Amino acid sequence: MLDSSIVDVKNLKVEFWRKEGSIVGVEDVSFDVRPGETLCIVGESGSGKSVSSLSLMRLIEYGGGEITQGKILFDRGDKRETNVVDASQDVMRDIRGNEISMIFQEPMTALNPVFTVGKQLTEALRVHGEATKSQAEARAIQLLGEVKIPDPARSVKRYPHELSGGMRQRVMIAMAMACRPRLLIADEPTTALDVTIQAEILGLIDRLKRETKTAVMFITHDMAVVAQMADRVVVMYRGHKVEEGSVEEIFNNPQHEYTQSLLAAVPRLGEMKGKPLPEPMKLMSSDQPGPSEPIVGTSTVLLDVKGLTTRFPVREGILRRTVAHVHAVEDVSFSLNLGQTLSLVGESGCGKSTCARSILRLVDPIAGEVLFGDVNVLDLSPSDMREMRSEMQMVFQDPFGSLNPKMKLADQVAEPLHNYGVLKGKEVYNRVTELFDRVRLDRSTLNRYPHQISGGQRQRVAIARALALRPKLIVADEAVSALDVSVQAEVLNLMMELQADLGLSFLFISHDMAVVERVSHHVGVMYMGRIVEIGSRRDVFENPSHPYTQSLLSAIPVADPAMRHRAVERQFRPITSPIFPSDYVPAPSTYKEISPGHKILEENGE
Repeated sequence: MLDSSIVDVKNLKVEFWRKEGSIVGVEDVSFDVRPGETLCIVGESGSGKSVSSLSLMRLIEYGGGEITQGKILFDRGDKRETNVVDASQDVMRDIRGNEISMIFQEPMTALNPVFTVGKQLTEALRVHGEATKSQAEARAIQLLGEVKIPDPARSVKRYPHELSGGMRQRVMIAMAMACRPRLLIADEPTTALDVTIQAEILGLIDRLKRETKTAVMFITHDMAVVAQMADRVVVMYRGHKVEEGSVEEIFNNPQHEYTQSLLAAVPRLGEMKGKPLPEPMKLMSSDQPGPSEPIVGTSTVLLDVKGLTTRFPVREGILRRTVAHVHAVEDVSFSLNLGQTLSLVGESGCGKSTCARSILRLVDPIAGEVLFGDVNVLDLSPSDMREMRSEMQMVFQDPFGSLNPKMKLADQVAEPLHNYGVLKGKEVYNRVTELFDRVRLDRSTLNRYPHQISGGQRQRVAIARALALRPKLIVADEAVSALDVSVQAEVLNLMMELQADLGLSFLFISHDMAVVERVSHHVGVMYMGRIVEIGSRRDVFENPSHPYTQSLLSAIPVADPAMRHRAVERQFRPITSPIFPSDYVPAPSTYKEISPGHKILEENGE
């Protein structure tokens, strides 16, 4: 019997069948989840935590897996107990999305690109008979408001590709909560979110748990989130449960060696206090500590951005007339020195990625200057811009999405060399092998395909490809946000080592403030398309002066259960939406200097 548990997993074993035989995903795993409780399952990629969660909804069968041993007893209410392992497909269809809901990690692959957000939100309500069409539409708008999506009435009419990554994740959370499930499985639900929205989403899930007695099973590798959310913690490693206990026991007195190393690798805000220059991350186990000396960089300006403005039209009606504009980037100015790192931070939708793409001319700004050396990038012809891109490369957030699944890794790293004709014949192979050595990828991976290597290795391939033409500037757009803490540390140390050796400049886009504190020389904080505070890393983190920066730093989860559930205070005047009528003329950005090089946006510029 389940007794007081909503779900009770007993001796679970999941296998995946391949040509060479079976691969065990999880083995002899047991745990239970109780009403109104949050159970966090933690571990790094390949530990079996997602396999365990997918097994609860029998979705593992659609990924080539099979439950070969154990029971999953689910309490459906009214004293109905179902063993999910041998339940019929009709029963599972009734359970999925209704009694057990799941928030997936990759919102773009989980959302249907051809249906509007509103259509997908109302689908579960209609399928499970929870509401009429009009009631479902009203509930969809309400749900989008609850997960803090600006202008929900307009957002329900948008398609997934029209939303930022963080906003797509919020749509996924709204969909999972639509039918008020008995068990909510959250698989890395805040990985792609910035800290303020993460804090609000975690608070939202916690409130749902308390109000409805919903059981929450939280899958994550972020130990700070675990400290904020968990009642109990299960630690997994290579398919086995290695430790279980209350959140206080796990953090204050971890018993297993793996749990201890996992906690030791967590980047903690404040560790860089008093240090003016970037330092390598702590690694769980590696003989590569990163650069041996602090990275000073130079005082030579490589990139000078002045008044950059990028807007996107909002079209409505049969004739698709422009009725408004999204002010994605508004009057942004900053400079980046050769051999240094400038980080842009802020909430999803604040314009940091659009700013980076505008600098590379991947989207076209409507105003401003982007001086790379003494050349204005915005004035270049398409052919000249193509040549300039050999000096400016980008590393994207999702390495699997940016790599061609049909090309071998060596060919993908060699592709820029072929496109620009800089090397030929054996010289290409020599450069590729040199790059693989440089990013510490074994040469045995040269002839593999992207799906045959891990996420951290794929990101190393993306970095190797970006380095192929020996650029001066690399734009890293959330390049480490989806990686495990130890892999993240290795990739960050690699980037700092390359910066020290090659004199690279990085424009680092991130929402992870602890990582930004570790790698940055300078930091710009963005909000609704504008930079609201900019200065040295030490100035911004040790003397945050704009109210938004203060709220951003206060929202960062701390890997300490004793400091959980801190309120996120927003004392600044919020802007509800970046969408303004076509005839709207925004005020210019004017700044107040707090100290030399440390500036905040004045009120009339917001």
